Amino acid sequence: MRLQSPQFQALFTPGLRSVAEMFEKKNYELRIAGGAVRDLLSGMTPQDVDFATTATPAEMKEMFTSAGVRLINNKGEKHGTITARLHEQNFEITTLRIDVVTDGRHAEVEFTTDWEKDAERRDLTINSMFLGLDGMLYDFFNGYEDLKNKKIRFVGKATERIQEDYLRILRYFRFYGRIAEKPGVHESSTLQAIKDNAKGLAGISGERIWVELKKILLGNHVNHLVQLMYELDIAQYIGLPLDGDLEEFARVTKNVQNLCPKPMTVLTSLFKGKDDITNLDLRLKISKEEKNLGLFLMKHRQELTKAVGPEPLKPYQDVIMDSREANTNSKICELLKYQGEDQLLQELQQWTVPSFPVSGHDLRKMGMSSGKEIGAALQQLRDEWKKSGYHMDKEELLSCLKKL
Repeated sequence: MRLQSPQFQALFTPGLRSVAEMFEKKNYELRIAGGAVRDLLSGMTPQDVDFATTATPAEMKEMFTSAGVRLINNKGEKHGTITARLHEQNFEITTLRIDVVTDGRHAEVEFTTDWEKDAERRDLTINSMFLGLDGMLYDFFNGYEDLKNKKIRFVGKATERIQEDYLRILRYFRFYGRIAEKPGVHESSTLQAIKDNAKGLAGISGERIWVELKKILLGNHVNHLVQLMYELDIAQYIGLPLDGDLEEFARVTKNVQNLCPKPMTVLTSLFKGKDDITNLDLRLKISKEEKNLGLFLMKHRQELTKAVGPEPLKPYQDVIMDSREANTNSKICELLKYQGEDQLLQELQQWTVPSFPVSGHDLRKMGMSSGKEIGAALQQLRDEWKKSGYHMDKEELLSCLKKL
């Protein structure tokens, strides 16, 4: 098969043309690899484009340096990756590799010129394809067929792929949520391999797990996938509570559909108490902002609800107005998503936080001089302003003060 889609043609910037020319001159093969191929075949524009080549890192360095091309970020070199910068664009190019030794987290690699051997060490069939710069597809493991059928399969034997890097268990779930059409269409041998190797996730760093988990939480079929994580004994190794509230999770995943929630908003529905968030943080090293959002949702999810009457949003506005924190507004938006209050969410997003119209200066002009007296009067006026739904203006408030 030869791909000639507009998305594919759009990749050919002056930078890529220059890179392609250099590789061609030296007779090194250069192809697009992995996720970018998957995206292009799905008719999408890839966010990142990775390249694979038969040239070794040393050969690439020599070629680029002698052409005066700037090389950046040499950290990837020992794994075979060189990053070249041409025409204001970075090109990440990796030598074909074979994993020699793997420990379930990292691999020691050996370079090769065999494209199939490199494809064999990749995680899923849909991520194991290459695309020549002429549009020719190189697909050793029926990845394109799986992509068209929306099937997620490991390359070769699931157990072997998982034991090379246990994080692949979560990558399986992530891509299932991204590609599969329906929940629950898994090969039983794959699920068995995942269950047998779930414990391996205990050795994977929290940061790497959190990156994958956040993407799962924002993908499709999230309710099904998290239920499956509990069935396959994965939850305990990735910081989730042993007795997660799966009923609440099912309810909230329905509520947040199409509302673009933050991952933490979805995940908090599994938690029954503060300890669950503390344990998640210990395992996954979540950010302070994520932790605070979880605690905020847990505190307010039940008792903070819309008011009966003409101003249903008022209880939420009151929390924002009473708060001294800058991001309370965005936390309340997440709470409304959690509760499935999409209409109120729209109203809140259009609402501008009003400024209290009276100052101490106004009260001094009325003859007040004691700081204590001014402070007490301002508080009284603020309460009146709050009762009015923040509608009263300065004059109304000051005339109200005379009555008080």
